[in-house]
Amino acid sequence: MPKPNVKEQIVTAGLHLLHSKGFNATSVQDITQAAGVPKGSFYNHFASKEALGVEVLQLYSGAAVQARGFLLDTSLAPLERLRGYFGDLIEQNVAGEFCAGCMLGNFSTELSSQSPLIREQTRLSFAALTGLFERIIDEGQRDGTIAGDQPAAQLANFASDAWQGAVLRAKVEKNRAPLDRFMAMMERLLTGV
Repeated sequence: MPKPNVKEQIVTAGLHLLHSKGFNATSVQDITQAAGVPKGSFYNHFASKEALGVEVLQLYSGAAVQARGFLLDTSLAPLERLRGYFGDLIEQNVAGEFCAGCMLGNFSTELSSQSPLIREQTRLSFAALTGLFERIIDEGQRDGTIAGDQPAAQLANFASDAWQGAVLRAKVEKNRAPLDRFMAMMERLLTGV
């Protein structure tokens, strides 16, 4: 088996630690120690922890969509893709005891005033995910499986915004009730029932 390269080891360790502990609570030493590489190796690949944060956000955003293939599975109806995606996220949050939340939301609250680079990457990641929601909702509105009384872009942005709020509240309350309320409200908005 090929050995993972040092940069991949750092990114993988960074993804795990920055998501679970937060950006400010994680040091470069923590990341290199978890990656099993010398601290000097970090700076061979990244100009700063902030640069790593940007790359980790890019990886997280892409992996979040790929790992939950519901959004990309065109064999499923649009509404089923959205239900599957958010349902899977709810189960992940429950399994993680509501500790990690969403890295995009975590970085938004922790770093939006601190790091213009990370704020911009977070904005781009939100925009890409919301754009995917919009395309799926639009598809469902065109085939009649999703209610068409609200513009797809508005519903997609609301879904993204409401999801982040529900995840944040679930972390505080340490229960799934905010996530279940999100799903119930999205179901009503998307089906018109």
